[in-house]
Amino acid sequence: MRILMIIDGLPGGGAEKVVLTLCQGMQQMGHDVSLISLRDVCNYPIPTGIHYQVVADSSRSPWRKLTELSRRAASLDRTIADNERQQGTYDLVFSNLHKTDRIVSRSQLLSSDRLWFCIHGILSTSYLGHRKGLDRWLKQRKIAGVYQGRNIVAVSQDVGDDLQQNLPITPSRLAVINNPFDIAAIEQQSAEPCELAGKDYLVHVGRFHPHKRHDRLLKAYALSGIQAPLALIGTGSETNVGEVKQLANQLGIADRVLFLGFQANPYPFIRHASLLVLSSDSEGFGNVLVEALLCGTPVVSTRCPGGPAEILEKAGMNNALAELNDQSLAGKMADIYATPPEINHQQLLSYGLNPICQQYLALKK
Repeated sequence: MRILMIIDGLPGGGAEKVVLTLCQGMQQMGHDVSLISLRDVCNYPIPTGIHYQVVADSSRSPWRKLTELSRRAASLDRTIADNERQQGTYDLVFSNLHKTDRIVSRSQLLSSDRLWFCIHGILSTSYLGHRKGLDRWLKQRKIAGVYQGRNIVAVSQDVGDDLQQNLPITPSRLAVINNPFDIAAIEQQSAEPCELAGKDYLVHVGRFHPHKRHDRLLKAYALSGIQAPLALIGTGSETNVGEVKQLANQLGIADRVLFLGFQANPYPFIRHASLLVLSSDSEGFGNVLVEALLCGTPVVSTRCPGGPAEILEKAGMNNALAELNDQSLAGKMADIYATPPEINHQQLLSYGLNPICQQYLALKK
């Protein structure tokens, strides 16, 4: 089968990593996989055997913003048409991330039967949460215009429900397919050396962004009474990182909060931690929870919209879900840290690369 993945860029991030993992998995299963990026930004290694192309926008016209979507869709169509002339028609095409979807939805070439839009997050939180009145209504209409009557892959049941209830959109077909994990690779990478090995510490992995709620994390950590250090892995703007450092000082915990920045391989840090904490307001899926459990590390998460509750309920760890406030998260952190649960590894195998890729391939009519 010939598969095409399209994405806005590969600057780092969960959705980007998911796309590359899917490309790798399908290619290893013997399929011909192409990946088109709409920006020349790539901070990840491209898996061997993937046909990778950049179709960037080079327009310098003063009115380029007005024509951007239709112009870039036409440019994408030309590239796809060239590829199909040379190598044959794509059987399935997957568009990833909203900026990409806005362009791909204008395609004149991609027929609706083979085109799927992959929704990686809670769109109402990301795009409508801060808007009110007419501004909110207009944005809602704009988003609905992209996805109405389309084929949709939602990475969790919550993502699919949000799309239908809060936007509201009626898909042509809706498939809920969880994110894939290369379990063997994660286990192998987690065994690499780690500067914190042998020490008692907690870890949070995620970019410094308001949705990740580092403020809630730090307040809950201060309230929990846990004296083991808290390691923060991830990047962000100087402003966002600076605000978190300032809060750590205000809470009197700065000496116990470690800012470790971006780690190309975070798995050893996750594996050796006593506990991984997720404090977000929303998560499309919550990759880091599955990754931590695969590394044998207990987790605590907010019961936020998205995948976390789905993941932890499946793993039989409902008691590791906290409400969206500092006190509840602090209590769960203290409980799980003091009495770590047994992790049922068998329950995690359904997130493996092969079963998830099979679900994507089964979308071909």
